[in-house]
Amino acid sequence: MNGEEIKICCIGAGYVGGPTMAKIAEKCPEIVVTIVDISAARIEQWNSDVLPIYEPGLDDVVKKCRGRNLFFTEEVDKGIREATIIFVAVNTPTKKIGIGAGRAADLTYWELAARRIAAVADTPKIVVEKSTVPIKTAEAISSVLHAAGRTSFSVLSNPEFLAEGTAMDDLEHPDRVLIGGPLTEAGATAIERLSQVYAHWVPQERIIKTNVWSSELSKLVANSFLAQRVSSINAVSAICEASGADVDEVARAVGMDTRIGHKFLKASVGFGGSCFQKDILNLVYLCQSMGLSEVAEYFHWVVKMNDLQKERFVSRIIHGLFNTVTGKRIALLGFAFKKDTGDTRESAAIEVCQRLMQERAEIAIYDPKVEHEQIWYDLSEVTGLEQSQIEKYVKIEGSVQAAAKDAHALVVTTEWDEFKTVDYRKVYQQMSKPAFLFDGRNILDREELHSIGFVTYSIGKPLDTKLNTV
Repeated sequence: MNGEEIKICCIGAGYVGGPTMAKIAEKCPEIVVTIVDISAARIEQWNSDVLPIYEPGLDDVVKKCRGRNLFFTEEVDKGIREATIIFVAVNTPTKKIGIGAGRAADLTYWELAARRIAAVADTPKIVVEKSTVPIKTAEAISSVLHAAGRTSFSVLSNPEFLAEGTAMDDLEHPDRVLIGGPLTEAGATAIERLSQVYAHWVPQERIIKTNVWSSELSKLVANSFLAQRVSSINAVSAICEASGADVDEVARAVGMDTRIGHKFLKASVGFGGSCFQKDILNLVYLCQSMGLSEVAEYFHWVVKMNDLQKERFVSRIIHGLFNTVTGKRIALLGFAFKKDTGDTRESAAIEVCQRLMQERAEIAIYDPKVEHEQIWYDLSEVTGLEQSQIEKYVKIEGSVQAAAKDAHALVVTTEWDEFKTVDYRKVYQQMSKPAFLFDGRNILDREELHSIGFVTYSIGKPLDTKLNTV
């Protein structure tokens, strides 16, 4: 395969496959990149003017390369047959039933993709794990591929380290590209072949080559460490609220230590997204399966602390509103798990909304990017209710002002920049009094809000004693 023309096929047109392949197509104009998916609706969106996911910078790259060397199609088998390198970027959610439910990764889609490749491929292929998978998955997938006996396969691990909202910049300037493969001559050749693709724009010193198990494990450990930092500063925020310390001041002092650094030391209502919780629970399950129960419990507490932070935030809202939110209108600002994305997976806003619904609050949601259908779907999933039942408690509004009208409280759950520029004096005037503001992301000017008249609560900040309730 060495010296052969490279053609790439990616199975899975989602948050990982779409941006990654678009960047490869942009940086490697001589390589034909084809993204395949069994969802006709999703492929149609990728070929339209409105892409299925929102990611800053993605739209420009896709429209620049689409039809030139970047293609989106339902023709899965054709894409497999023609490719020399096949990326698999399918969903690997946490299992909901069976052994390991709630912790282990569900590899159903990955195995289906592998069996499809094995059944269709008739020439040697490099198969690349792009989805986040448990350690030893490459070994299992290799067995599935080679059992067909039609051709030879080299299975590599090439985990993604993208952050939603900055994915295109992460791809343009990666901290590292990690490629793991089997310790064989064929494995070394495959690793070199894939590294040639990234070498079009990534410096060689940032392309790390490891054995396949180190690569698979590194992804889980990286996300666990990042989430650990978030949970640690959130634990500190509880101490700050109890003591009168300011969590931002503590984080700044601690972060100036070069051994620690300042990143991921921002206290908040809690982390979300498709990766952190899933990958930590995956790591927990891996440790448990190896008999490392104490190690498993150590990492499990990262998730437990995140859940506790959301509970603390909702409890503060209820306590602040005189211990009842029944029948009170609460404006929930933000539903995405973070700014600059329409992704709501594991968003803290979902749990906050669910808890407030249980207390019979009237909730007005505004998010600038999340589709209304996604909000109804998420709330239905977490509550088990039909949309018509949810609508008794929830409305979706088109602006901050509309959500805040006659509201007793504003609750910030996503750090959208738009929320920083709102005229809160006008918002305050149309709210019920006393008007409360609960900043779950610490993005607003607390002193200014206080001067306007709001009773304010910010994560890890000294409590507002204006009414002695918050």
